[in-house]
Amino acid sequence: MSGLIFGTAGVPNSAKQRSTVSGIERLNELGLGCLELEFVRGVKMGEAAAYEVAAAAARSGIRLSAHAPYFINLNAHEPEKIRASQERLLKTARIASLCGAESVIFHAAFYLGDPPQETYRTVTRYLSEILDQLRGEDNQVRLRPEVTGKPSQFGAIAEILDLCSELDGLAPCIDFAHLHARTGKSNSYPEFTSVLTQVEERLGRKALDNMHIHLSGIRYGAKGELSHLNLKESDLEYAQLLRALKDRDAKGLVICESPNLEEDAQLLKTTYEGLA
Repeated sequence: MSGLIFGTAGVPNSAKQRSTVSGIERLNELGLGCLELEFVRGVKMGEAAAYEVAAAAARSGIRLSAHAPYFINLNAHEPEKIRASQERLLKTARIASLCGAESVIFHAAFYLGDPPQETYRTVTRYLSEILDQLRGEDNQVRLRPEVTGKPSQFGAIAEILDLCSELDGLAPCIDFAHLHARTGKSNSYPEFTSVLTQVEERLGRKALDNMHIHLSGIRYGAKGELSHLNLKESDLEYAQLLRALKDRDAKGLVICESPNLEEDAQLLKTTYEGLA
C-alpha cells in the first residue's frame, strides 16, 4: 500500500441511489478509494447483495471495511446480552467477508461501573471466543476494536493497543476525533506523533503500514463525544494530524465520518496530497 487512502463511512451523500453498489460507483467517480459498510443498526444485507458489493468493489478498485452494530457490549452483566453481542460481531464478520471487506470495526464494551482492569479481562475472554470461532470458519477478516469517544466506554488508546497486542487476529481502529473528545487533548502535532509512536512500539511497524483511521470534526463536552461535525466547524487540527501521518509514512484507510462525508473526505485527500 502506498500512503493513505481516503473514503467515507457509508454511502456518499451524492450517490445516485442509497445503495452500497451506487456508493462504490460514486466514490470511484470522486477519486476516493475506500468505503466503510455501515451495519451500525444491524446486519441487514443478504449473501446475494454481498456478492454484488464485492463485484462492484473489485471493478472500481474500492477497498472495503465494515462497522459492526452499536449494540455490542462484551462487558454486559447478563449472559444473554454477551451472547447476542458475540453473535452480532460474528454476523458482521461473515457478511463482511462475502463483501470482500478487509476489516470489521466495533465498539467493544461499556464499563457499567466495573473497574477498567476487570472490564478488560472480561472483554478479552469473550473476544477470544469470537476470534476462535472465526478461525474455525477460516474467516480472514481482521477485527478492529475502536478507540471510543466517551470515558464511560471501554476503548482508551492504551486498552485498544493492549487488546491488539494480546489477541492474535486484532488490529486497532484509531478514531482521532474520538481520542480528542475523550481526553479534550490529543489535538496537536506532537500529540498525534505520540499516538503513532505508541502504536508502533506496541504493535510494530506493520501496524503503521496497515492502519484503519476514523476522522471527522467532533463536538464534545465534559463527558466526551456529543456529535460529529464537519471538519471546518470543529477545532480538530486535521492538517496537523495528516502531517504527522505523512511524516511517519503511515499507510492504510482513512474513513471520514463527517456529516458531509465525501466533501470532507476530499478535503482530507487534497490536504494530504498537498503536503511536501
